[in-house]
Parts: sequence; structure tokens; C-alpha cells
Amino acid sequence: MSDLPSSLEETIDQAIASTKAAIDDGIIRLQVEMVIPELEQQPIAERFLSLFQDLGLQFKVFFPDAGAAALAKRDWNNPDFTIRGINEIQATIEPDDEALLIVNPSAVEVEDVEKLCNEAQDRPVIILNPTLEDVSIVGIGYAARQLRERFLSTLTSCYYYRPMPDAAVLRRHPQGWQVWQEVGDQYELQAELPERPSSEALDNLLYASEETENSATPKPKKGLLSEVQKFLRALSQ
Repeated sequence: MSDLPSSLEETIDQAIASTKAAIDDGIIRLQVEMVIPELEQQPIAERFLSLFQDLGLQFKVFFPDAGAAALAKRDWNNPDFTIRGINEIQATIEPDDEALLIVNPSAVEVEDVEKLCNEAQDRPVIILNPTLEDVSIVGIGYAARQLRERFLSTLTSCYYYRPMPDAAVLRRHPQGWQVWQEVGDQYELQAELPERPSSEALDNLLYASEETENSATPKPKKGLLSEVQKFLRALSQ
């Protein structure tokens, strides 16, 4: 029986459960990643509100900009908790704030995210579906390395799910990083690793033996677009 989620609802449920488990274990800088194309972030963020309510925590929600924050506030019927754009002047932490949710920040907002995390001190901060390491913005070399060592390395990935052509990577706290591969009509666990596998490590793990066996007549790989479309259709059912 595969631990892989079979729908977007199940993916979000797994992410919330993993995040709660990490908070219960005392982890305060948490990263949740669902690497699925064209996700709408606001409905996922709304589902995460139940986590804070279940834990009895007073919280604030931050979006990448004031426009996204205003849209969420409207769609969520002007709730009694604070929703801000991360770069707004009012994007601050008050003494009675107990937790933060930062939704879909990009590398453009990485300094604002770092500032909020530092201000939060020992309060839980959940960063939902970030893209903080865009090389074209953050750069490479010394500056990027300093950013990783100073801030990005302090984030704990409590949930990660990435479907790929005939494979998937899954991490659910407190488990390790699982690599699954499609075998026949089901997925089988190929490896569980202590750290997130690189793209090269994934290729070696999933396809090295296959390429060796079929070196004379290599088997064509499935098209990425068709696989993604198939996955998205499954999520919408």
C-alpha cells in the first residue's frame, strides 16, 4: 500500500498532519512544498488555518504582496485574524502573536521572509510552497552561499511532495525522504534517505539499472507534459 497521496485533498491533509507533528516536536521554522504545477495557493492556505485553530494559536497570515492579501481577506469574509502582504509597513509581529503562515513567497521576498523569521524568534513559522532559491534573483556564488548558510539552512522541510514521470518524492515528518517508482500498476518504495535527493541522485536511483539493461535499445521515456496532465486530471477527480 503506497503512502503517496491520491488527490489534492489527501496531499493537503498529509501536509497539515506532518506540520502539526513537526510543531509538536519543537521545530519552529517549517517549510511545506507541494511541487505540483499550477496550484492555487489561496485555497491551500485556507485549509492550513485549521491547524492553528486546532493548536489554539493566535496567528497571522502573510502573502507575497498587498493585493494577494486583500484578495484572501475578501474571499475569507474578513476574518478576525490579520492578513498582510509581506512587504507592507504593517507586516510586523505583535507580542501576542503565537504563529505565522507565509504563503508562496518567492526569491524576491526572501529578505522579508528572513526578517519575519528572525522577529518571530521561538514562534512557529510555516512557509507554504515557497520558491526562495531562484538563481536569477538570488544569484550564485558567495551571496547565494551566504543566504543558504544564514537562513535557508535553518528551514526544516516537514512536508514535501513532488510527482514526476513514473516516480515521486515524498517527505512526511518525521519520516525520511522517500523515493517511489511506478512498477506495473502501482508505486513501490525504492529508497528512504536522510536528506533530499538531488536530481542526479534521483536519476541514478530510478533509471541507472534500466539504462544499463537497455543500453542497446534504450526505452523511450514518457513525456513529462502528458504525465503532468494525467496527474492533474487525477487530482481533480
